[in-house]
Amino acid sequence: MAIRKIGAAALLSLSIVTAGCGSAANTGASTGTNAGDAGSGASNEQVTLKFYSYNLAIASQVPGTKKLISEFEAAHPNIKIDAIPVASTDINAKVQADIVAGSAPDVAQLTFDGLDFAVNNFNAKPLEDIVPADELKSNFEGFSPNGMKLGQLNGKTYGLPFTFSTPVLFYNAKLFQDAGLDPTHPPGTWAEVKEQALQIAEKTGSTGMHVGGAAGGDWIIQALIGSNGGQALSEDRKTIKFGEPEAVGAVQMWQDLIKSGANGKLNDGEAIEAFSQGKIGMLLFTSALQSSFVAASQAGGWELKTAKMPAFGDKPTKPVNSGSALFILTDDKAKQKAAWEFLKFATSERGYTIITSEIGYLPLRPAIVDDPNYLKDWVEANPLVKPNLEQLDSLQPWVSYPGPNWKQIETILNDSVSKAILSGEDAAAIMQDAQKRAQALVQ
Repeated sequence: MAIRKIGAAALLSLSIVTAGCGSAANTGASTGTNAGDAGSGASNEQVTLKFYSYNLAIASQVPGTKKLISEFEAAHPNIKIDAIPVASTDINAKVQADIVAGSAPDVAQLTFDGLDFAVNNFNAKPLEDIVPADELKSNFEGFSPNGMKLGQLNGKTYGLPFTFSTPVLFYNAKLFQDAGLDPTHPPGTWAEVKEQALQIAEKTGSTGMHVGGAAGGDWIIQALIGSNGGQALSEDRKTIKFGEPEAVGAVQMWQDLIKSGANGKLNDGEAIEAFSQGKIGMLLFTSALQSSFVAASQAGGWELKTAKMPAFGDKPTKPVNSGSALFILTDDKAKQKAAWEFLKFATSERGYTIITSEIGYLPLRPAIVDDPNYLKDWVEANPLVKPNLEQLDSLQPWVSYPGPNWKQIETILNDSVSKAILSGEDAAAIMQDAQKRAQALVQ
């Protein structure tokens, strides 16, 4: 496995940035099989796939990702992976620039919020067009139905879900006990979060709560809006809706947490550090942070616990995922065939065993958590993952906004929510203005 360094390591893979717009296809001589034969039989033809991965730009995720690639190469000696680390904040811009330069990757790991852009600007290949239907159907057996939707657009599968997490409520059992709360009964609603966070602040002097996600990708914001009955984007993908009453209500809840003192005013990076040091009672953030928090709690002498995302009263929660899918970008038929083999392995039972136990993301083949050949023993030894697994049943896809302005729309939502919760100004006016500005960018 050849690994070349590009970009800086990042703590969290929560957002991606694109530069400009345009559409271009990856080109190359067509060799080997026809377009519909990517899955038909083995080949001894030597193929090298250029693979852009942001997991390889995150220090804690490098060993597990290297292991995944190495095991694939050992099982497929005719396929080599030229694995190139690219920070998640740079990867879309780099893919686009390299397409223009004629040196595009064959496979790229891209976050779900850029799905529409990848399909319409990177010429991502729908799996239905390059893999026989019976093989595709067989491969998807046992895959989380909600998980499969994440990489689909207009009825076709462009991205195969790869690394994946949901918003989880991490909490400090010691601070709960010090505040006179029962750590075996975490809050189930946002009203209970406020009450318990204020009690933690009053009794311990620590910050009670931090809701993450006001910066970076808007997936936690979308989860809050959806859990209050709202939407960020209409079902027909034409109308921005984050200025509607349900969305405003979610932002007002968040704003009230801060106004009341239940939620501190730290930014996400500061809050992650403070929680790691045992100075925050509760933190809603990506489940991918679990392994680092486990290590921090063990070193700091406090107990980490997890719970599902809190609800708005009796409304069902609608957690939205962060994470990425693997996209095939090459036009070369032999490389498409090799890329499909790589995608199959990376998302197989063995692939997800490595991804979950050694990288820190959820397995999108749920049956393996009860299978002793895969994750059963690991899950029993790591019960904190269970609330995250349970949220797969109510998962909602991370919305990718249509058109080349998708990232600007996402930024408008992030910035407007940040302004509303930190300024204490009229949340309805701020979000309605945001909706108007975002709608003007929809194409």
